[in-house]
Amino acid sequence: MRRRALAHQRERPHAWGVELFEVVADALRGMVPPELGPVRTRWHRYGLKVWFGPDKPTREHYEAQVIGPHDVPEAAVLAVEVGFHAENPKPADNDAVLAVLTAAGQRWRSVLGDEPVAGAFLGARDDWCRLSETWPDPDLDDEELGPALAARLTDYIEALEPIRRASAEGT
Repeated sequence: MRRRALAHQRERPHAWGVELFEVVADALRGMVPPELGPVRTRWHRYGLKVWFGPDKPTREHYEAQVIGPHDVPEAAVLAVEVGFHAENPKPADNDAVLAVLTAAGQRWRSVLGDEPVAGAFLGARDDWCRLSETWPDPDLDDEELGPALAARLTDYIEALEPIRRASAEGT
């Protein structure tokens, strides 16, 4: 039943990724190791948030989203950002989260490579932080994009979540 519904969606023309992030969420649920616990997702027309724990999205989460070209010089029309966000109300909390992750950079770089950038949030919020990469001008109608984004988000989750959990436990 679900496969037929997805096949039907692919037959319709995509309008800027209308159902792209639903496809990403569905694929991701099957990729994330079960020992990390239940995966929570919230998707919309232009993005997907992924987190663990409570029903409501947390301020620290994984995300894939369509962004404008103003933050990605290599993009002519748009880009997709994929990675981790810290969106706490207090900038010091975001800086502390990013400090933990950057201190473990050698560990996650062995999985994620050189693409991730640790730093300021892309967009208007300069008090949030990110550890993410951008994909300039992807074809949002490419049926391989959804699974590719799910796989890359899974890479981020597998690389960063153990570091985040160890830090939260104080080890």
